[in-house]
Amino acid sequence: MPDAALRLKSLFEQLLGTPVPVRIRAWDGSEAGPPGAPALVLRNRRALRRLLWKPGELGLARAWVAGDLGVEGDLYAALEVMAGLVWERGEGAKGLREALRDPGVRAAVRGLVRMGGPPLPPAPPREEVRRRRHLHTKRSDRRAISHHYDVGNDFYEIVLGPSMVYSCAYWEEAGTLEEAQRDKLDLVCRKLALKPGLRLLDVGCGWGSMAIHAAREYGVFVVGVTLSQEQAAYARKRVADEGLTDRVEIRVQDYRDVTDGPYDAISSIGMAEHVGADRYLEYARVLHALLKPGGRLLNHQIARRPQMDESAYSVDEFIDAYVFPDGELAPLGTTVMQLERAGFEVRDVEALREHYALTLRRWVANLEAQWVRAIRLTSPGRARVWRLYMAASALAFERNRIGVNQVLAVRTPEPGTSGLPLRARTWNPGT
Repeated sequence: MPDAALRLKSLFEQLLGTPVPVRIRAWDGSEAGPPGAPALVLRNRRALRRLLWKPGELGLARAWVAGDLGVEGDLYAALEVMAGLVWERGEGAKGLREALRDPGVRAAVRGLVRMGGPPLPPAPPREEVRRRRHLHTKRSDRRAISHHYDVGNDFYEIVLGPSMVYSCAYWEEAGTLEEAQRDKLDLVCRKLALKPGLRLLDVGCGWGSMAIHAAREYGVFVVGVTLSQEQAAYARKRVADEGLTDRVEIRVQDYRDVTDGPYDAISSIGMAEHVGADRYLEYARVLHALLKPGGRLLNHQIARRPQMDESAYSVDEFIDAYVFPDGELAPLGTTVMQLERAGFEVRDVEALREHYALTLRRWVANLEAQWVRAIRLTSPGRARVWRLYMAASALAFERNRIGVNQVLAVRTPEPGTSGLPLRARTWNPGT
């Protein structure tokens, strides 16, 4: 009689010292665990070997991306309990080493090793990239951006929908994702006080949505820069289709190579996460130098929670290996400090944490609705990466593990007049 699931459940509980809160379905068809709970499906013994060779988040991610591990039932509920399992004994390999001092834990690990089959480490899925030693050079940034964004514009059309905006939407009054993304772009334009004839630099312009909206609705001249060839080609076609080629220029260019300032305003929406802690002050200084005195910067950026010991911060292994190579999150306070060190006057901060959770859930639903086509356009592993990362990120925003903020900063001229109205939150254009 097949009994792998029951044995796994017993060994996991021995290892963790707590009941397993999910059902376990094993490769032999057996099942064990609380009825009605989401099911963790180990499709083969290789899934177990991945978890043993790389305990913690990265091992789970490798098993998921390779298709060795799956979930049946509510994905969000499963991710919540799986996160608890990962952290129950501490973080990854370090936590396991500490736990192995317990004879019962050692016995459980030996049992799992025997069940896992040949004690050889499976090769990582092909979607995984290695972290480079020299971070955030122009070359390494191009490589990292290409890994994430040059997945295929058709694939991103599935996930993002017609708006093709890959950042947090604004759900104040909107009913659809497209309406919420339009409202976010309009909020940025109003905070920047855009009006006809001004020059806007859109750093990390993506597929051109912000540039097109600003030019079409506010009459500005826009330069959008991206490191992704696929994004640039897509954005240029959209610009041409909108009849805006006289107002919008899309470049494949590093923001550090932009030399045709000064600009009246700069938007940086979902780009600064790629800059890196060591380069952030340089990023802020470059943008400050590209602005006219009195010019505004709108910096829209994901933030992590600060730690008691900031030196202990480490980049998320799954995100770094599969999603955003070399990406780094900083606390909001650090971002504000670096902008001020570069010479900016920070005038407004708006937190949009809950808005991003809603956005991510819509993206997951879009992907799931066209799952077969998404796989055909990329690969099964790539589609699994995006589903996992977006669903897990939605939970992270909902649980206040990460946030996202719009920081409005000004290159305040002498003698100190910012140009903002006394009640800045009215965001009236042209004031």
